[in-house]
Amino acid sequence: MVKLVAFFKRKPGLPVEAFQEHWRTRHAELVVQQEGLRRYVQNHTLASGYRGGEPDYDGVAEAWFDDTDAMRSLADAPAYRAVRADEAGFIDAASMGVVVTDEVVITEGPVPDDAVKFIAFLKRKEGLGFRDFQEHWRERHGPIAARVPGNRRYVQCHARAGIYESGREPPFDGIPMSWFDDTDALRASGKSAELAATRADEVHFLAPGRLPFVIAREVAIL
Repeated sequence: MVKLVAFFKRKPGLPVEAFQEHWRTRHAELVVQQEGLRRYVQNHTLASGYRGGEPDYDGVAEAWFDDTDAMRSLADAPAYRAVRADEAGFIDAASMGVVVTDEVVITEGPVPDDAVKFIAFLKRKEGLGFRDFQEHWRERHGPIAARVPGNRRYVQCHARAGIYESGREPPFDGIPMSWFDDTDALRASGKSAELAATRADEVHFLAPGRLPFVIAREVAIL
């Protein structure tokens, strides 16, 4: 299967609560009407993410399809047009990005229903080919990150090879997702030696600078 990951900010002037309610209800009802959609998950940025200002994104959506053909077939479908038309009412179009990915599960463990989800957005180091980036992230970095205490489930979303082979560059090369019991567990992991080891390894495959991220709660729609 392939997974589309979309990330976006709410429309300027729209309260966070109104954005989340519309996305979770009216918009979700439109999304699930699309043929070929196998699974659909919304990730709503936690209220705590707004205490220090605006987060990088208000929401991250995940949509699974059997293959890219199933995803492309939606382009001219009325249901897809209805989804896009509704986005204009609550999403800042200029903020929206999409990456079509292959999901790589590194750690599969039990996750509580009210878990918090840490989602980051990665760009590869300049001069590093996408295949080398993906290999290092999966084979070298993945096992290191899997040892971070409290990391219940850890998934890497790799931008699909076809994007690069067509001569395009995705907005991000990879999107890791980690589940923790709660914000206290996530905060504690940040002080661990294991997390320090992951940060030390980042210089080998990631572009320098701050990593965009969100801390969210997952809402499974389909």
